[in-house]
Amino acid sequence: MSGDMPTNRIREANAAGRKAVGFLMNFPSPCVIELLGRQGGFDFAYADGEHGAFDLRDLEEHCRACDLVGLTPIARIPEISRGTVGRFLDRGMQGIIAPHVDTAEDARRLVDYCRFHPEGSRSYGAGRAEGLGVGVDLERHCRHWNANVFVGAMIESQTGIDNLDAMLAVDGIDCFMIGANDFAQGLGYPGQPNHPAAVAAAAEVADRVRAAGKAMREDIMRSIWLRELLLDAAAGFVAQG
Repeated sequence: MSGDMPTNRIREANAAGRKAVGFLMNFPSPCVIELLGRQGGFDFAYADGEHGAFDLRDLEEHCRACDLVGLTPIARIPEISRGTVGRFLDRGMQGIIAPHVDTAEDARRLVDYCRFHPEGSRSYGAGRAEGLGVGVDLERHCRHWNANVFVGAMIESQTGIDNLDAMLAVDGIDCFMIGANDFAQGLGYPGQPNHPAAVAAAAEVADRVRAAGKAMREDIMRSIWLRELLLDAAAGFVAQG
């Protein structure tokens, strides 16, 4: 055993010229991951570790279920710290989405905590991501990890907009995204993600990101919340009378 993480299916999809397809979860359910994974068509399963009901054991079971059906597990973390990023990655997450990335220093710390030297300073923990430390070729693993881990940054404030150019100069972030509700709140429009000013500001951010040769989330992936899948199916069933 090499201890390598599986190839990241988000990266595979993008390399093949298509958007990766995934579902977003704000509550843990390994059974749902297995069910949708066996159905086919999905590339990743996202765990909302910022607002969702996930503890560390739930995160590990999320990753274990993804491994079973060949999905790439990714997660939104609650905040950018070495300990938090490390615990999520050690459980087996192959991608980290960070909220409230406001400065270039936030962006640099995010990349640093996600990747091993020379691209970062991630701490080796012999967790699930490293095959629990069994038979690991550590040097090979670090290279493989750096080439596969996925890193996303959420812009959610006026400060983030003001510092966007500096953040775009940081290497190692795979995509940027707007956290629509907090973004609108950060601009002074709480509860109004569709306010014209917030929509216009989000479009400006996207234009600046793409002009810098970087990607927005919408450029590389399509996703849907699991609750939407459940509610749409339930509404359709009830409507049949």
